[in-house]
Amino acid sequence: MNGKVHLAFLAVVILQAFHSVEEYVGQLWENFPPATFLCGLISDDLEKGFLIINIGLFVAGLIVWWFVVKPNRISAGFFIWFWIVIELINGVGHPVWSVMQNSYTPGLITAPLLFIAAIHLMRMWLLRSPIVEH
Repeated sequence: MNGKVHLAFLAVVILQAFHSVEEYVGQLWENFPPATFLCGLISDDLEKGFLIINIGLFVAGLIVWWFVVKPNRISAGFFIWFWIVIELINGVGHPVWSVMQNSYTPGLITAPLLFIAAIHLMRMWLLRSPIVEH
């Protein structure tokens, strides 16, 4: 894997952190039923649940980048595709939700950046050299 793939993955993880901050400021856990449900699975305090999920996601992303994607472990492709799918859903879901609400919804500003970053990561992954390094 060339350096472009692992840097693109890291960029997606970092953009997701900014996206989470935007969602936190907009109190997504109070406005979006799926977020309310997920946060409630973690804690009775929905804000705390949101923080645990999103900080955990960021830390997990950094761990995966450092220990799996950067050294090009055999499981790198799984994690890269997982993040691509999540961010494509984010990138489409937030604008659709905002159109349905006919107003700004938490995460709308950073969602298009996540979509573009996910497309870029997907392109880098698909164009990588077929030689697998260990």
